[in-house]
Amino acid sequence: MSDPIELDPKDMAGLTLLRRLVTGLLVVMICGFLVLIGLLVTRFPDMNAPSTPAISFDLPETITLPEGVSPTAFTRGDDWVAIVTDDAIMIYDAETGALRQTVMLK
Repeated sequence: MSDPIELDPKDMAGLTLLRRLVTGLLVVMICGFLVLIGLLVTRFPDMNAPSTPAISFDLPETITLPEGVSPTAFTRGDDWVAIVTDDAIMIYDAETGALRQTVMLK
């Protein structure tokens, strides 16, 4: 069982080629992995940044919000405009700017 195996010199050349191919594949895989990690780091540098960007939008000129209220979201329907604040959703008429409904948020 512990007898050494004798190989033909042709077989040794084949094994040497196989060993070099496997080593080359290992080097290429390591380089590819490092490039992949490098691309992820450079393409996504601000992973700790807030997921939602600061919202900036212009309200229609006919709508006036109550004093001290700042909008966080805004959406439009066919004849209405909804403005979301920290504690309420205010629905205005799109043409006149009159407040139709206020829904308080918990």
